[in-house]
Amino acid sequence: MKRWFPAPLLSAGLFALWLMLSRSLGAGTVLLGLLLAFLLPLMARPLRPSGPPVRKPLLLARLILRVGRDVVRSGVEVARGVLRASAQPPRGTFVVVPLELRNDHALAALAMITAVIPGTVWCELAPDRSRLLLHVFDLADEAAFIAHFKADYEHPLKEILE
Repeated sequence: MKRWFPAPLLSAGLFALWLMLSRSLGAGTVLLGLLLAFLLPLMARPLRPSGPPVRKPLLLARLILRVGRDVVRSGVEVARGVLRASAQPPRGTFVVVPLELRNDHALAALAMITAVIPGTVWCELAPDRSRLLLHVFDLADEAAFIAHFKADYEHPLKEILE
């Protein structure tokens, strides 16, 4: 099945998108949509990277919930920091986080996690992938932030993907 339909969800999405854009359910439109939904994923198969093996799916679920919790918490903290900025300016700073991750997929996941959490910006990854430069909106304790970042995001990703 994977040989003929390497990405079934992509095929279904392409077919639905084709029908919505064409705004017709005529036989020719449906057949052309099916043909595109079949051929485009086949032609794009060499371009798709292979997915990483997920070793601990329960840990992945906990990580997703933890990131969701941190998005809400950080959003509230950033909003508070913006509202009180005139009285107490935020202590924005750059932080160098030493990394143990080397897997491409794990680093990409860490970049996405960092991007969605308000108040943190992924700035630079060292060429040897040993250090990560982050900008943090309001930082009281650098050592505590690094410990939190490594324990809550890096170590679970390492267990899940490496």
